[in-house]
Amino acid sequence: MLNLVKELCAATGPSSYEEEIRALIRAKAAPHVDEMRVDAVGNLIVFKRGKKPTGNKLMLCAHMDEVGIIVHSVTEEGYLKFRFLGGVDRRVTLGKPVWLGPGRVPGIIGLKAYHLVSPEEEKRVPKLEDLYIDIGAKNKAEALEMVEIGEYGVFSNECVEFGNGFLKAKAIDDRVGCAILLKLMEQDLPMDCTFVFTVQEEIGTRGAFGAAFSVTPQIALIFEGTTAADSPAMADHKKVCWPGKGPVLSLMDGGTIYDKELFELLRTQAEEHGIPWQVKHYLAGGTDAKAIQRTKAGIRVAGISAAVRYLHSPSSVAAIADFDHMLALGRYFIDAIAAQS
Repeated sequence: MLNLVKELCAATGPSSYEEEIRALIRAKAAPHVDEMRVDAVGNLIVFKRGKKPTGNKLMLCAHMDEVGIIVHSVTEEGYLKFRFLGGVDRRVTLGKPVWLGPGRVPGIIGLKAYHLVSPEEEKRVPKLEDLYIDIGAKNKAEALEMVEIGEYGVFSNECVEFGNGFLKAKAIDDRVGCAILLKLMEQDLPMDCTFVFTVQEEIGTRGAFGAAFSVTPQIALIFEGTTAADSPAMADHKKVCWPGKGPVLSLMDGGTIYDKELFELLRTQAEEHGIPWQVKHYLAGGTDAKAIQRTKAGIRVAGISAAVRYLHSPSSVAAIADFDHMLALGRYFIDAIAAQS
C-alpha cells in the first residue's frame, strides 16, 4: 500500500491536466477489472464484477487531480506569471520548486528579495500578482522556447518516510484515495463495484457530477484526504482531526450532510473490527460527495478520509497506518453493503 501511494504521489496531475496520473492508474487497474472507459471530461470509470450481480448499486470514488498552477503570461525578462489551480495558500509557496508541463521543466516560485522589502510589505502576505516562476531564462523569447502559455505546473517534491510512521509528499490529497481503490479492485469482491477516479475536484468537484450522472449508483463511498490541524499553535478545540488516530468518518462538511445510516454502518464496522476512527471537530471544506449527492434523483453518500497536515502544500504529511486502516474499512463496508443487497 505505501509503495503504491508513493508512486501515485510522484505522478503529475493538476486539475484539468490529469493525463499522466490517469494513464498510470489505468495501467495498474487493467489486469484486475472487466470494463474501463474515460468520459468526456476525463474521469476514469472502472467496473469490476463481484460474486453478487448488483450492477451499478455501489460506486467507490477518489479524485485524481492535485492542486497546481497554470502559466498565463511571460515577462520581457523571462519570468512566468501564473494562477493557482485549486486552493493554495500563497504563504507556503515562496521559494518552492515546481515542475512545468509533461517535460517537467524545473522552476522556482520567486518574489522580490527580503532586503528590498519595505516595512509595510514585510507585514503582509504577498499578492499573487507579485509572485513569478523563475525557469532560468534570459528573456521572454528564451522562456517561450521552454514553456508555452497555458502550461500547467505542480509542486516538485520527493516522497519521504520520516519520524514514527509518517509520510511527506505532494498530492497525498487524494492519491491515497486512488491507491485504496486500486488495492480494492485487486481483491475478489462480494458484489459488483464501479470505481471512479475523478478529475477537477480541486476546482469545484466538476468531474464527479458527470461521473455520478453516468453511473447513477444508489450508494457512493468517497475516499479523501482531509485537513488535519493538530499543530502546537492551534487551540485544542480547533485541531480538527489527527494523523495516526484512524480514518476520519464524514458527518458533515461545507458541501454535504452525509447519509446517517451509512455513517453508522462505517462506524459499526470500524468498531467491530478494531479499526480506530475519528470525526472532524471543525466542519469546513468539501469533497466529491457534494456533487454526487445532488445528481439526478439523489445518491446516498458516505466518506472515509485520511487526516493530512499541510494540505494543498508542497509537503503534505500523513500517518502511514491510516492508509491501511482506510483500506480495511473500505473492504468491510463493501462486504456489509453486499450482505444487505
